[in-house]
Amino acid sequence: MAAPHLQPPSFLLATLKADCVNKPFVQRCHELETVIEEFPAKELHGIFPWLVESIFGSLDGIIVGWNLRCLQGRTNPTEYSVALDFLDPSGPMMKLVYKLQAEEYRYDFPVSYLPGPVKASIQEQVLPECSLYHNKVQFPSSGGLGLNLALNPFEYYMFYFAISLITQKNSPITHHVSPSNSAYFILVDTYLKCFLPTEGSVLPPPSSNPGGAIPSPTPRSPAVPFTSYGMHHTSLLKRHIAHQPSVNADPASQEIWRSETLLQIFVEMWLHHYSLEMYQKMQSPHVKESFKPTEEHVLVVRLLVKHLHAFSNSLKPEPLSPSAHSHTASPLEEFKRVVIPRFVQQKLYIFLQHCFGHWPLDASFRAVLEMWLSYLQPWRYAPEKPPQSAEPLPRSVSEKWAAFIQENLLMYTKLFVGFLNRALRTDLVSPKNALMVFRVAKVFAQPNLAEMILKGEQLFLEPELVIPHRQHRLFMTPTLGGSFFSSWPPTITDASFKVKSHVYSLEGQDFQYKQMFGAEVRNLVLKLAQLICQAQQTAKSISDHSAETLASQSFFSWFRFTPSDMNGSYTGNDLDEIGQDSIKKTDEYLEKALEYLCQIFKLNEAQLTQMMMKCGTAQDENGKKQLPDCIESEDGLILTPLGRYQIINGLRRFEVQYQGDTELQPIRSYENATLVRLLFRLSSALNQRFADQMEVLCSREDFIGKLCRYHLINPHLAQKTRYIPMSKDRTSHNWGPRISLRFLASYRTLTSLLMIYFIASWFCIGPVGCTFIILFGYFLYAILMTFFSEGWKPHQH
Repeated sequence: MAAPHLQPPSFLLATLKADCVNKPFVQRCHELETVIEEFPAKELHGIFPWLVESIFGSLDGIIVGWNLRCLQGRTNPTEYSVALDFLDPSGPMMKLVYKLQAEEYRYDFPVSYLPGPVKASIQEQVLPECSLYHNKVQFPSSGGLGLNLALNPFEYYMFYFAISLITQKNSPITHHVSPSNSAYFILVDTYLKCFLPTEGSVLPPPSSNPGGAIPSPTPRSPAVPFTSYGMHHTSLLKRHIAHQPSVNADPASQEIWRSETLLQIFVEMWLHHYSLEMYQKMQSPHVKESFKPTEEHVLVVRLLVKHLHAFSNSLKPEPLSPSAHSHTASPLEEFKRVVIPRFVQQKLYIFLQHCFGHWPLDASFRAVLEMWLSYLQPWRYAPEKPPQSAEPLPRSVSEKWAAFIQENLLMYTKLFVGFLNRALRTDLVSPKNALMVFRVAKVFAQPNLAEMILKGEQLFLEPELVIPHRQHRLFMTPTLGGSFFSSWPPTITDASFKVKSHVYSLEGQDFQYKQMFGAEVRNLVLKLAQLICQAQQTAKSISDHSAETLASQSFFSWFRFTPSDMNGSYTGNDLDEIGQDSIKKTDEYLEKALEYLCQIFKLNEAQLTQMMMKCGTAQDENGKKQLPDCIESEDGLILTPLGRYQIINGLRRFEVQYQGDTELQPIRSYENATLVRLLFRLSSALNQRFADQMEVLCSREDFIGKLCRYHLINPHLAQKTRYIPMSKDRTSHNWGPRISLRFLASYRTLTSLLMIYFIASWFCIGPVGCTFIILFGYFLYAILMTFFSEGWKPHQH
């Protein structure tokens, strides 16, 4: 049958395109529902590709479509409800899909928009191992532009739905949009529950003919055969698909072909962006990243992982007789048994490896982390409920999950090491980063989990028995993406061989396994524990500093304009951003994380106590951090790699202060630049005009002299230079007694003065009285500071 885009446009299609521009969204959906009900499949066949694109957007991302990723019930309740009803598994759109499915129409999908490894494989005329692409590749006729997949309506619809998560990256998304509340996220959840049900069977598709059935897709021969089959004997993929059986070979395929198709499309579009070869190349820092998943993308994948665990765990208990099981188990039950290891495991592992190695070191990694932890805990989605108790205790991981842990060993061990390397490069003072360390430590500290992981490592490290090399090769490239009805590998009962097969299939025969409970990883954990202790001390120091700052904010502190205020760096923004509550959370997260790490790796309490004491001594008597780790040289201090790490992560820093003339230091962010320059000129003019009088006043030994010395001489420079009279040129660049008006350019100073002014005005004192109060208050402050400071002590000239 000819492709849809080769047919002349119909009047119906032209009408619908015009309505799309002129009519509101709700009315268009209602009219589309009427069209789908009343028009025959022959007419609907011509509008189907346009309708799919108008809903999910174009493959190049130019047409946004309905923008389901931004459509939320809180902001657009009417459109949200109508869209979900229209695209529901039992809604008008799926009725159209099944109506066209019954007529066996086909639609072209460009190969160029498939994930990178799939596109490269097909362009090299090598079919991917996933049966989703078998018997669908259409080579272009003379003058054609490229390869296409000939898809049935259900596949075409789901391809567009799944890939819209990737192609619509640049669609306008406002900051208040929550991905988990969007129409797209809800639809993914709805489709998973419908086609991968945890209870009962898959609902039959609605049929326009009473009692009629929608057939499963029939196989099609490619227009041009793949001539590369068998040419290179090293290609296991080619040998695997050379004699792929038809999905209709087994009548049971009628029951779950939509379930298998849906899952394969989701996995291919969302996870299959990195092949094993590409993943190995990506380990090089010189290789440019080809695909960057978004946080929303990861959240949708997590939803898929959680549902697949629930779907797999809903498998009915096996009967006592294995022979009885083979005759009574339904295809859906068999599908549940193999859905994760056969379809998801390999691609998810490579996807996670890439995220762990390339995701930015910020709080957005939390989405990847939670998706990983969801996969590691299938028992959370098991139907049985934990026993209710008065005190909630950590739930022990049952021994029945040992097989899952062993067959997913790298998911636990290698990715844990990857997380350790990330954690060692993050700022653990941040509560969001501290929370991530706490979450991982809490999950791995579940009772009995660490023991089962250790058992899996021991099984992998067991001496290898006499196992033919070809058997290993069988599992180096398993048919994880193949059809559920394709030939199965032989059953293996040896636990050690299962673990080895899992590791070799994901990493290859030459993989050098790094033990999670070995000495090297244990040292990384100790480094993390040390960083946790340092982060706790840093958080405590920030908390103490913040408390002192708050305690010192009094009425008189608004007028304390000393050179130290001008010389110090303004850290108010940082303290305000961290906050006391966040610091408290950070301390709680880190304390519990350290406790969990001790449980997992049996860390020595004495060693930890010594480490914490060492971190505690890093604080001097003023609560300031020690200098970064340095070594002495002829040229002075040189930072070590540890010292550079400490500076980058804010663990330690050099106390750099301005040591020159306070009048000439750079203009601060909390100062008015124009006022600084004007007041500097005014101060210079006053100093030049009254230099002699100030020298005479400062040389007096009575109260007036002490008052002048305190307020007209820079105390920091006076400690170094004693008292140096103003030179003849009488410029402000010298360190003699002088007037400084720069404090008046501070936003904080102006705010304080204006606040007093308005308070006084509120009580009807008036501008004159208010000005008098300000001057009197500052004069009184100056006298008090003279009595209660070092200015009262006699100066020695």
